[in-house]
Amino acid sequence: MLPICVQDTGKYGRGIFATRDITNGELIEQSPVIVSAESEWKYLKKTILHDYCFSWGEDYELTALALGYGSLFNHSYSPNVMYIYNMDNQTIDFYAIADIQMGEEITINYNDDSEDKSPLWFDVLE
Repeated sequence: MLPICVQDTGKYGRGIFATRDITNGELIEQSPVIVSAESEWKYLKKTILHDYCFSWGEDYELTALALGYGSLFNHSYSPNVMYIYNMDNQTIDFYAIADIQMGEEITINYNDDSEDKSPLWFDVLE
């Protein structure tokens, strides 16, 4: 059984929550990706999928849509999970970077670095 589930956050829609205690360093999700060509981004960015895509490729020139729970993690500038692009497996792997308690929301930093506080394309609620 996966240690995560989707629930309403109460402040910005759906989010991912721990269904049990999760240990720092634990792999909690491997999301397969659908990779889109660089030329397709101009179409994707006009759709709702814009908010659910990851940069992908050696130079981040491609776009990937994470399946499974991958595209549903909410952003935080103080995340409890980091993600790694696994190009060989065509997955995005999500690892806990702190101990997470059962019932706690699981968040990532959309800037690809858990310490990056750069502005995003939306107002961040913390």
